[in-house]
Amino acid sequence: MYKVGHQTLGISLMFLVAFLGTVDALLVRLLASDVHPLFMVFTRASFGLLVFLPWLKNKKREMLKVERFWLHALRAVLKIIALSLLFYALANASLAAVTTISFAAPFFVMGGAWLFLSEKLKLVRVLSLLIGFFGITVVLNPLNEEINYFLIFALLSAIFTSVILLILKYMGRRDNADSLVIWNLIITIPLSAIPAFYVWEELTILHWFLLFFQGVVGSAAQFIGTRAFQLADASLIAPVDFVRLPMVSFAAYFFFYEYPNFNTILGAFLIFVALILLSCGEVIKEKFKKKLIKIVFFR
Repeated sequence: MYKVGHQTLGISLMFLVAFLGTVDALLVRLLASDVHPLFMVFTRASFGLLVFLPWLKNKKREMLKVERFWLHALRAVLKIIALSLLFYALANASLAAVTTISFAAPFFVMGGAWLFLSEKLKLVRVLSLLIGFFGITVVLNPLNEEINYFLIFALLSAIFTSVILLILKYMGRRDNADSLVIWNLIITIPLSAIPAFYVWEELTILHWFLLFFQGVVGSAAQFIGTRAFQLADASLIAPVDFVRLPMVSFAAYFFFYEYPNFNTILGAFLIFVALILLSCGEVIKEKFKKKLIKIVFFR
């Protein structure tokens, strides 16, 4: 059982993660005209590891002890692909639309868990899955002749992210959260350095500062998000991350005069409803059963 104080802190940390995610999206858009997305992946991991060095120094033996190293390597490769696709999407499509599609990951995780981990799909989960995928289709708007194909990149990023989450679900049974974060950064740096070398360009001091800041923000969001899920029930805090969408929408309008279209708003609403069903459906169902029993036997 999670303590009430811990639940509150977990929710507060998730709000902070949403804010950091908004800052990250803005940084990508600001840098996109001068810095290649593949190079951003490399600097994000490099500066992120720099932030974690103090923790690594104090808990070196504990954090570097892991099992199944090949899974860490596979996760790093998938992370590079997912981030590259996401950065391409953020650089070339509506920030609100890309952010909305990024919330598709939990639905792919649910489908993957059903296919590969033999987890049962109950009625409430099937319903949330259908609503969620319908919401994604609305945002993509495939019937529109002027569809932004970079939104497909965002969808592919969500799919790769879901695979990463499924791997983490298995790895989390053996390795602690700090080890998962550190090893992901350590392996990502040399792997992402190869494509980064081919897109290397001369950068200004401002570019390097923003890239460093992005690395700090990305690592902080990853670390704080992990801590939030340790403190509170996932079904309680996962929907909180959806507050990132209005944050991103407001920031996109304020900085780039960009506002979400009707399809993005409708799709976001459907995905939010699906996430609420996914997170709270089982809890509501159990409470309804207890209330029904009381009505039947104590009327």
